[in-house]
Amino acid sequence: MDDRLIVLNKDADAVSYIDPETGETTATVETDFNPHEVAVSPDGARSYVTCSLGGSLLALDNETHEVVDRFEHELFDFPHGLAVRKSAGELWLASTYSSHMFVFDVETMDLLADFPTYQDKSHMVTFSPDAERAYVANIGSDNVTVIDADERRIVGDPPVGESPEGIGVDPETGQVLVANQDDGRLTVLNPDSLAEENVALLSETPIRVVLSPDGRYAFVPNRESNDVSVIDTEHVRDGERRPWEIARIPVGIWPGGTTFAPDGDRAFVANNKTNDVSVIDVDAFEEIDRYETGLHPDGIAYLSR
Repeated sequence: MDDRLIVLNKDADAVSYIDPETGETTATVETDFNPHEVAVSPDGARSYVTCSLGGSLLALDNETHEVVDRFEHELFDFPHGLAVRKSAGELWLASTYSSHMFVFDVETMDLLADFPTYQDKSHMVTFSPDAERAYVANIGSDNVTVIDADERRIVGDPPVGESPEGIGVDPETGQVLVANQDDGRLTVLNPDSLAEENVALLSETPIRVVLSPDGRYAFVPNRESNDVSVIDTEHVRDGERRPWEIARIPVGIWPGGTTFAPDGDRAFVANNKTNDVSVIDVDAFEEIDRYETGLHPDGIAYLSR
């Protein structure tokens, strides 16, 4: 099988499988209400989809394009952010309005653990480079919850900017990059002290932070300015290495979910209001194509064969 983009169409209650070379939709899968975020199993066999208004987690078979498993829970209140902890064979999920974390076996989807963050609107989750810590962006409490991933123990809640949503980790330095929606800034946290190291300006309503495969760039889609901020993680300013915005790439209306091809040459951004996916040349920092998809595309992942 060839590579595919997996695109979640929130207002169509469907997932599109799209050829990343041609933009052709090769398969469509019906889901529960409002599919929002997606993660792919380490072997590429399954995709996991949170249906935020349907209150469910779905597993899709990437060969047969069928829903093969479903999980529901009384504390699923807008289940949203997903991240795979490959070293432990785990899938982590953040349920926004219950501010609750769930940990699943990535192969069987058995629930291994669940626990509260004790914060407000825990929305997105990611891991440190060694996967020993999980980081959770809390939109309502303006902070990040830091979790010992093995012990499921909270070790800190460092403050960041206003309404943090997007969160990513530099694979080389371990710095935590947080996109704050309401102040249009990128907060950079020290992974050891959890203190704020610096702040960079972004654009209007930044909502994701996605690192390129080599960690050199972080792409931040800015929802209300219809562009993507390019953060150079190796930028040197005033004699100090600090992540900094070096370009803005115009895309479609309301950009959201973002993913990179494995070789890092291209990035793909789901545009919620133009119902398409922008294809970005990473070297040139420019949009080179648009692929049509379903209604209100947001969550997106790259399935590499």
